Amino acid sequence: MARTGVGHAQTTAAKVESQARETTTPAITFDRVGVAYGRGGKATKALIDFNLRVAAGETVALLGPSGSGKSTALNALAGFVRPTTGRVRLGGRDVTDLPPARRGIGVVLQSYALFPHMRVAENVAFGLKAHRVPRREVGPRVAEALDMVGMASYGKRLPRELSGGQQQRVAIARALAIAPKVLLLDEPLAALDAQLRQSTLAELQRLKESLPDTAMLYVTHDQAEALALADRIVVMNNARLMDVDTAENLWRRPPTSFTAAFLGGANLIPCTVGRVIGTSALVAIAHKTISAEAPQPAVGKIDWAPDSKALLCIRPHAMKIVSLGDRDALRATVKAAVWRGATTRLVLSVGGLPDQLVDIDVPGNAQIDIGTEVGVRFPEPAGVLVQA
Repeated sequence: MARTGVGHAQTTAAKVESQARETTTPAITFDRVGVAYGRGGKATKALIDFNLRVAAGETVALLGPSGSGKSTALNALAGFVRPTTGRVRLGGRDVTDLPPARRGIGVVLQSYALFPHMRVAENVAFGLKAHRVPRREVGPRVAEALDMVGMASYGKRLPRELSGGQQQRVAIARALAIAPKVLLLDEPLAALDAQLRQSTLAELQRLKESLPDTAMLYVTHDQAEALALADRIVVMNNARLMDVDTAENLWRRPPTSFTAAFLGGANLIPCTVGRVIGTSALVAIAHKTISAEAPQPAVGKIDWAPDSKALLCIRPHAMKIVSLGDRDALRATVKAAVWRGATTRLVLSVGGLPDQLVDIDVPGNAQIDIGTEVGVRFPEPAGVLVQA
């Protein structure tokens, strides 16, 4: 009973915090922001009708493939790009026409942009001097910022004497030194190797916890970074916002097929909706009737009507390889097998699913020859329905 009480208290606290954020002025507001390069019919639209609010203390990740508009949105907020349409606000203040230096935003770029001729402490102090902070305050604030990122003993070094990860931390310290209410990070880990990226990601998680009042907008194409850091994820494609929700909701119940495929590489299998009771459905797939989760569609979208077409979203790790004699198995043929360390990704052609390849992850280094016939079993429920 005590554990239930604690869980209820935590849930209530989370709801209260969420409601408080919604009723206060957002730290960041994009109001129908559009960015286009060129004029007339030949103009290239880099961002289209972008709307987003980010609360103080919230971390939001802009996630999408190259050219999806995520960096353009960040540049519009930072002041590096002038919106063609719409307005940008910080804490309720319209900053659309203000230059970057007058917005009070901390920015960390992929290239870090450290001054090579300046020592670490001088790099961190640069923004403070640009903001005309009194000289007596510069030293203590530089020391505090470097200590926050674990670089307190590196103040006298030049950038070339640092590793890539250390340079990245100095860039973050420089952004934090001005005590910004908003921190923007544009693919800050992209230039790091895989091992260093993991350790730096853990440092960013700790940094986020130490800045409870700072709104963070984090641009990345790496879903692992977004899932690890973000309170909410904005999925973007073709210069538009596709979906926005908590990381867990987008993973478990993706609203669109693009988000389902991009975030986690889900299988999207065509099916026909049968009976629906509440949030549970029976669907027909490959001559079988199986159960699926049927999330309630958003307002204005069609419901899961009987005999309607839909897509069944199933993550590769959720499906199982079984013997051909298994009663619930579908017959499949192995088309490819790629060892990925902890798992092997099998690409299968499943009987009853013409022109549809299915990905399944199996543990370890599975030695399965191409052309081998195997049985495939869906989980229970099989997956979640997504609008076709």
